[in-house]
Amino acid sequence: MPDTVGFPAEPRAALQVERLRSLVRRLTTCGNAFWSERLSEVDPNSVTTLQDLPSLPFTVKADLRDTYPLGMVTTPLTDTTRLHASSGTSGKPTIVVYTPHDLAVWAEVNARSLALAGTRPDDILHNGYGYGLFTGGLGLHYGGERLGCTVVPVSGGNTALQLQLLRDLGSRVMSATPSFSLLLAERAREQEILGDLNVEIGILGAEPWSEGMRTRIQDAWGGGFTALDIYGLSEVIGPGVAMEAPDDLGALNVFDDHFLPEVVDPESGEVVPDGEWGELVLTTLTKQAMPVLRYRTGDITRILPDPGPPDRHWARIARLTGRSDDMLVVRGINVYPRQIETVLMDDPDVGANYAIVVDRRGPMVELRVRAELGDTAAETPEVTDRLQKVLMDRLRVRTPVELVPPGSMPRPEAGKVKRVFEQVDDTDPLG
Repeated sequence: MPDTVGFPAEPRAALQVERLRSLVRRLTTCGNAFWSERLSEVDPNSVTTLQDLPSLPFTVKADLRDTYPLGMVTTPLTDTTRLHASSGTSGKPTIVVYTPHDLAVWAEVNARSLALAGTRPDDILHNGYGYGLFTGGLGLHYGGERLGCTVVPVSGGNTALQLQLLRDLGSRVMSATPSFSLLLAERAREQEILGDLNVEIGILGAEPWSEGMRTRIQDAWGGGFTALDIYGLSEVIGPGVAMEAPDDLGALNVFDDHFLPEVVDPESGEVVPDGEWGELVLTTLTKQAMPVLRYRTGDITRILPDPGPPDRHWARIARLTGRSDDMLVVRGINVYPRQIETVLMDDPDVGANYAIVVDRRGPMVELRVRAELGDTAAETPEVTDRLQKVLMDRLRVRTPVELVPPGSMPRPEAGKVKRVFEQVDDTDPLG
């Protein structure tokens, strides 16, 4: 079985320092032009404790794009066996490369994630993450095989086939995006087969989702279903960087023998004390082909100071509240889409599907929200007024709300759901 507890504090710190020093030494001597320049003033021998980590330079996503396609690879291509990529706004994908060792680590941390969630070797894992260049599908796939599961590589889309396989195979564990897991539950309920399904554990990631969305997903699947968060990003390795456990909801266990976490002030870059919110920074301690040093993820979280459940020693971070680059500045106020979702999901008259429009047509940015009503709710001025008042109280920004009938908004069957749309002319981005 994979390790699901981690190392106690002292041996963990010693291992992390040893691996960090080895990483810095390798980056300064591997002959890679990017790292030679970035670390030109760094003496690997100066890294003697974890307190030396803040003295090392950051890596950012722009570095991967500036060195596109393979400028940050630190091993010969003859030593690599896999390449994944994620799309980006610049038009260039972010490419990541793996050696056989990297793939073994990736399988191990995903096996840990599955085991923490309660997955057993005799389970059939219904893997609804996308395969291909996206890291989600293959990450959970190899993690499931490493744990000993039988993996169903169904990928995203094709809900009819997905439901048939879930029913016929009796899968107890499902991995998917939160939005797709919700869609599957809705379709199963419509077809009156929800009671025939045996899904108890949902391993959900690749999209930001709130505690309110967790409640909606669990309610949609019915009693006995637990929705758990898995965290990762392709620049670091893919899914499997951190995982939530059923006995410690709200906390993500970071597998810190491989991924060293810090939280920094997004503006200054200074490390903040444990317990304070900031931007998550990760260092890949064991990655060979394409390691990153102090990679600024853009994700907002905090390191939880309490130890969590006994006999579990991983560093714990709070579930992400959003991304620093997702932040919207509306009339001088900082607004995160996650804040809006929290308000919507806390209202019993609102369904689980919504969209946020950022209207940039005028001299000032404006927000508006379109959301589905709940299945048993009716559109009334009272509901709309209540939502707008709560949003004003929480955000300090006027946010008009439009409520539409249940099932009237699009449901993506593959890929990540899009919640935020921009309007720059008189064409409604929501149709």
